[in-house]
Amino acid sequence: MSWKSSIEEILSRKFNQTVEIHSVSSVSGGSINETLKLTTNIGKFFVKKNSASLYPEMFEKEAKGLNILAATDAIAVPNVVALGKADNTAFLVLDFIESGRKQIDFWDYFAKKLAALHKNSSSYFGLDHNNYIGSLFQSNRKHDNWIDFYRSERLEIQVQLARDHGRMGKDVVDAFERFYQKLPEIFPVEPPALLHGDLWGGNYMVNKNGNAVIIDPAVYYGHREMDLGMSQLFGGFDSQFYAAYHHHYPLESGWQQRMDYCNLYPLMVHVNLFGGGYLGSVKSILKKI
Repeated sequence: MSWKSSIEEILSRKFNQTVEIHSVSSVSGGSINETLKLTTNIGKFFVKKNSASLYPEMFEKEAKGLNILAATDAIAVPNVVALGKADNTAFLVLDFIESGRKQIDFWDYFAKKLAALHKNSSSYFGLDHNNYIGSLFQSNRKHDNWIDFYRSERLEIQVQLARDHGRMGKDVVDAFERFYQKLPEIFPVEPPALLHGDLWGGNYMVNKNGNAVIIDPAVYYGHREMDLGMSQLFGGFDSQFYAAYHHHYPLESGWQQRMDYCNLYPLMVHVNLFGGGYLGSVKSILKKI
């Protein structure tokens, strides 16, 4: 059975009526996955598909993450419609988000909703399951404190991966070791916050009402400054966003300086995904310590 036939069958069962795909068109935004708009007799859907063998359970993990975020009722995310597999093609079907223009108060509202998300907490840092960041495995083994979690489940894993693949020399590994010793002095103690986990400028959309919808999460309970740091890494967020966030959920002093230290994790992910071009940024941050 083809992936299209499989989706038609799953949607027909879900909606208790015959669902037929009328057209399929590519949409932008896919790098790891092929991203498509399906037009059917009951409406439009957004579909992501990829190799089930290359990325086992990737969409199951993403669906879990979206459902965790949705359950908070804090910030808008796409509704998970269905997921499945046909031969070696895995797919995830979501509601199709119609794009619009930003409302006048877009950044304040977005910041307010993200702050509301971050106020969802847990008794531990991590998650009850592992997932992905991009196409890389993301370990969410539980820890009682942020320092141990950030070191063991975020930085050390990426450093080991880069070293094993010859993307990082001993000098940078040693610099990370020195950085680990400084971690307790860098991050203020805060309760675990529910994070999007991969909040860069390409992972939010503006819906038809002019408000933010966050997509493609890498969910876990972590330090809330991780989401803010990631949002600064590649741009796409207005300065109003940070002022508004600080108003709705005040940050500890010095948060601006900590953004670089938060971004060591996504930068190392990029070193491992795309090569050593990002290593210069990593070295520059480590030199500050």
